[in-house]
Amino acid sequence: MRTVAVLPIKSFSRAKSRLGGRFDRSELAAAMAGDVLSALAATPALDTVIVVTAEALPDDAGAVVIPDSDEAGQSAAAQRGIEAALERGAERVLLVPGDCPALDAGELGELLAEPPEPPSVVVVPDRHGSGTNALLLTPPDAVAPSFGAGSMARHAARARAAGATVKVRALPSLALDIDTLDDLRALRAALEARRELAPRTRALLDRLVPAGAA
Repeated sequence: MRTVAVLPIKSFSRAKSRLGGRFDRSELAAAMAGDVLSALAATPALDTVIVVTAEALPDDAGAVVIPDSDEAGQSAAAQRGIEAALERGAERVLLVPGDCPALDAGELGELLAEPPEPPSVVVVPDRHGSGTNALLLTPPDAVAPSFGAGSMARHAARARAAGATVKVRALPSLALDIDTLDDLRALRAALEARRELAPRTRALLDRLVPAGAA
């Protein structure tokens, strides 16, 4: 089954405003996105990675870049990526955020190895159990993405209304999206236990944020 990952990336200079001004949020956003891209590139079940962004990614990023000049938000960027994936013959899409740097290619491979029952929607929740940190859609247009507060229940409701099978599938490495200082603390604890994950983000945090400060 041809599977395409869609990764919306907000301009690094506009990202993570809720973290305050204690360090360079733009540098952190770039490091996190780089770690997510590396994990996607290491996942054999993915045929293509599409990045929807206004940023200029390096030539070796290994992704198809779709310009996002208007930056209307994660849901709109994800929808643009879905359309690009359909144009490339995708049979399912995985929507992932750029701020889950601990993403484990092994865990992701296990998720993608599960046989889909189209139409189907697999929702991967955040660590609070209310947001959506990934969506696996078979076919790619099974539902329109609607990220943000309360999105896990919203995506499940949209899927049921569309007659799709709904599964909620927790992936520990995808639970840690970074919006607040508490999220950073949780990420640091997770990376202490899994030193092989998120090398760019871990190195940056070690350099910019003293241990115990975040």
